[in-house]
Amino acid sequence: MRNRERVGALLAAAALLLALSAAAAGEVDWVTIDPAFEGAAFVQDDSVCADCHEDSIAPYAETRHGRAFRLGGEPGGCESCHGPRSQHVEDPGDELSFLELTPAQQSTVCLQCHQGAARLTWKSGAHHTADVSCTSCHAVMEQRSDRALLVQDSVTDTCLACHAEVRADMMRTSHHPVREERMDCASCHAPHGSTGPTLLRANTLNETCLSCHAEKRGPFVWEHAPVRESCATCHDAHGSNNRNLLVSKDSFLCLQCHSYGGHINLPRYNRTSNPYGSGCVNCHTAVHGSNHPSGAKLTR
Repeated sequence: MRNRERVGALLAAAALLLALSAAAAGEVDWVTIDPAFEGAAFVQDDSVCADCHEDSIAPYAETRHGRAFRLGGEPGGCESCHGPRSQHVEDPGDELSFLELTPAQQSTVCLQCHQGAARLTWKSGAHHTADVSCTSCHAVMEQRSDRALLVQDSVTDTCLACHAEVRADMMRTSHHPVREERMDCASCHAPHGSTGPTLLRANTLNETCLSCHAEKRGPFVWEHAPVRESCATCHDAHGSNNRNLLVSKDSFLCLQCHSYGGHINLPRYNRTSNPYGSGCVNCHTAVHGSNHPSGAKLTR
């Protein structure tokens, strides 16, 4: 019972903070967003909306937004997102629907409150430039997920609804523990924008990988150049049918660079490249780099 009370108190506090941030947020120039709002005024009475839209308002009241506006005593909560509705009230046929706005216009409405923190780089992010709006991933009018008003049950399901090719990669035998729900897409990617490539949370791919795989960071006395350049040279982060997320099978991956003759690494000499062997790394065990005085060949 005590845990339930704590959870309830935390939810109430979060809703109140949302209400306070909404109250302090800048106003939207609705006429700039859509000229059809010209001459419209704010009714500031949600009960007027409820007279016709009761089927929408009932599920909305149970969402974070609905609770926030209720706790904060903010009048006209509907119009915070849907704009001034006086013309619509006078003539219900004069419809100015939020869904008729362009993705960029919809996001502008959301950003009047949600414009800080992780969303500072939203306008330069890949989702914004690809005409993805906030409502592509978030369901505002009903609670579909326990996390962040997502349109699907989880972060991963929401992302994979569009990124089907990544879903296929994650079904491969070697994969990050996304299917096991020990991490999700947001563990590596910042969907609201990033200063790094492909919406990565860090500035580079390597920094993103090394935030978990710290033992591979170095610096090493003996460095393996491809490791320093990019983890993706050898690994496919979303999934692979080769072990350890390798882009190619064991020693054949090494042979893409180390193809000189007279060494056991040549396939006709390599007796350790069978399906159960590790090939080159049977001897070159410190493949990511070595600090051993005699580790020039990454053998120790």
